[in-house]
Amino acid sequence: MNRTRLLTCVLTGVLLLSLLSCSADRENRILVWHSMRPIESEILRQALADFAAAHPQWVFDELFYAPETARTNYIISALGGSGPALFWGANDNIGPFVELGVIKPLEEVLTKTYLDSFLTEPLQANTRLQGHLWQIADRIGNHLCLVYNKKLVPQPPQTMNELIAFGKKYLAAHQGQANYYPLVWNYTEPFFAVPFVGGYGGWVIDENNQPTLDQPAMVKAGQMIWDLAHVHQIIPAECDYEIANALFKDGYAAMIINGSWSWGTYIENGIDIGIARIPMIDETGLWPTPAVSPLGYSLNVNLEGEKLRVTTELLAYLTRSALQLKFAAVSGAIPSRVDAFKSPEVTENPIISASLNQLLVGRIMPPVTEMRWIWDAMRPSYQGIFTGRVTPEVAAREMQALALKLIKENRE
Repeated sequence: MNRTRLLTCVLTGVLLLSLLSCSADRENRILVWHSMRPIESEILRQALADFAAAHPQWVFDELFYAPETARTNYIISALGGSGPALFWGANDNIGPFVELGVIKPLEEVLTKTYLDSFLTEPLQANTRLQGHLWQIADRIGNHLCLVYNKKLVPQPPQTMNELIAFGKKYLAAHQGQANYYPLVWNYTEPFFAVPFVGGYGGWVIDENNQPTLDQPAMVKAGQMIWDLAHVHQIIPAECDYEIANALFKDGYAAMIINGSWSWGTYIENGIDIGIARIPMIDETGLWPTPAVSPLGYSLNVNLEGEKLRVTTELLAYLTRSALQLKFAAVSGAIPSRVDAFKSPEVTENPIISASLNQLLVGRIMPPVTEMRWIWDAMRPSYQGIFTGRVTPEVAAREMQALALKLIKENRE
């Protein structure tokens, strides 16, 4: 065993033991792990406090983790018989959780009346896999949109040609001023690039959960994004999430491509934002298709008895319509309960309506483990386009080969 692997095992063991000891000390504690923003965490904490008032014999608490850390730590703790009672996150966690047996099928503990109160269109709000229900969403979407500063962009561009034309005018107006950009986004991360693959008529996975990365749509999407940076020069030559966010929040960037998790922060910073579809690809006449998914709660497989009963009651409380509308008000999230979705607070909210308009041309991400390996396979070669290591054509071939390799290795 090499030193890195040994260190990983030691750290994992330490983490597991600490989680187990915490759990053993508090059998009457019901913990929720999540990846919500601070303003959303405040709403969750208040909801837990309100619920606790009716259950004085129980202690309710929440803990934030970044999404990747949350998934890893949850798997470790649940496999050891510990972990939070409820896990909140995107539905791309469900595939690994189901295969490792760390979450509980929900149809065993939830009523049909309750389940029928959730949306089935425009997006299935409850995540099913292998014939079972594994997640109850409190919101749907988690998708990318075009966000624009109304002070700088009176009318958002509808097509890529319009975007490029606007970009050239914006740059001309700021000639000689550094760090001004018409558009910014974390374009070197595959999740932020796949909308354009759909805009060229392709996608990253097929109905048999196999990668579809070596295709003209992937090549064209990579080339188009490279051209925006190096030919048209309307996006930064180098950009990650933090750089893009800072440029938009500080007023240097007129537009950003980002998801609903970020919009509340922009509003808090005093930006009058508008939401629109990512501009249409002129060559194809197709809208870019961001990945969309539910976000919500899953039950720890280790729950049983009275703790399971109280946690299930808490799950219903945390997904009720009134609470979903509170989250919608601060983040622009699309509620998953039918009555909340149809409420005036949603239908008359221009940000949520525009987000829904983008969702309607998005693509649902299947909650299968193969998606994790596809994302991992895309990253090195896709990013190699922007470092000059590979052409888009070579990158597409490398992505496909690595995705097939990772799937085969992990399935053997």
